[in-house]
Amino acid sequence: MRIKTLILGAGAAGMMCAAHAGGDCLVVDHAKSPGEKIRISGGGRCNFTNMYAAPENYISQNPHFCKSALARYTQWDFIDLVGRHGIAWHEKTLGQLFCDDSARQIVAMLVKELREAGADLWLQTSVADVVHGRDGYTVRLEREGKPVTITAQNLVLATGGKSIPKMGATGLAYDIAGQFGLPVLETRPGLVPFTFGEGRFKPLAGVSVPARLSNTAASFDEALLFTHRGLSGPAVLQISSYWREGEDILVHLLPELDLFSALRAQRQESGRKDLTTELTRHLPARLVEELAQDGSLRGRLADQSDAALEALCARLHSWRLKPTGTEGYRTAEVTLGGIDTDALSSRTMEAKTQPGLYVIGEAVDVTGWLGGYNFQWAWASGHAAGTAIRG
Repeated sequence: MRIKTLILGAGAAGMMCAAHAGGDCLVVDHAKSPGEKIRISGGGRCNFTNMYAAPENYISQNPHFCKSALARYTQWDFIDLVGRHGIAWHEKTLGQLFCDDSARQIVAMLVKELREAGADLWLQTSVADVVHGRDGYTVRLEREGKPVTITAQNLVLATGGKSIPKMGATGLAYDIAGQFGLPVLETRPGLVPFTFGEGRFKPLAGVSVPARLSNTAASFDEALLFTHRGLSGPAVLQISSYWREGEDILVHLLPELDLFSALRAQRQESGRKDLTTELTRHLPARLVEELAQDGSLRGRLADQSDAALEALCARLHSWRLKPTGTEGYRTAEVTLGGIDTDALSSRTMEAKTQPGLYVIGEAVDVTGWLGGYNFQWAWASGHAAGTAIRG
């Protein structure tokens, strides 16, 4: 079977590419349904983009690479597409946009778009072998237990990264890229919870608190969640993409509150109260109890000097922790690293040294922040490759 374009991966980037590639296009995926990561995202409502998506929200060895694709297909373009399909949406914190109803609406929209563009979709289809010759790319597939050979002028790698292997994630895109001489940078889990040894935060499991998490590379203000295994929550997931094994993270509890002034004011008004009682007005009681175990939070407010209160606030604003690791690809939302952007055209996503080979989405060394940024990269990179293929 000979076609113009074969797209490996029916995820966000792959289906977007097919919708713009101009027909005579086939999308294949090993899963039973398309867009599985879309379906489970955002608690089932899909955080499909972010109103503030910009190049500075992405991590890459080449921070300039993503600019072209993001500029030519913006969040407003995708919002317009969602609107044309009658999908209602709402904004949550920090510009995050979600479907009012279900993430399945985004999947259905993309399937409709690609079919109307003349593309076909094969599911439960795996890749056995890829070779390149005079006739283009010859790909041996296995579809529903039967071998099928496809020859295509263009081959698009849209199989994603290694995150969430239980959903079938593999390093297939990296293997194929390496086969054709495209360099692959070190990969590691991103947007992933931290782990700590010896059940350190087990007594606090389920407790959430506003916090600022930072290291030498970045800083994020969002919620922190204590778990049986360690730390999670938006602030943790964000900083994890900038963290390396062996590094400390700095936790600033209550970053939006002037705690020192609040405690001084309460010392004047209710000095007979215990310090721990006053702290529970601002922090969860279980967290205060945990922090008080070393005996440093004893006494009444009236007994605390300004210096003592300043020392307490400094402790709560500069809580230094060293994770033992992360939960890994098992729960990571994205894969950091991947196929080196230096090997690709930033305008078309085509390999510079391998004509007709395109790489899009998570397989590329471009990783967004939490909050819809990675979907926006999928839409933008898929659109870039699709429009280039269409010509």
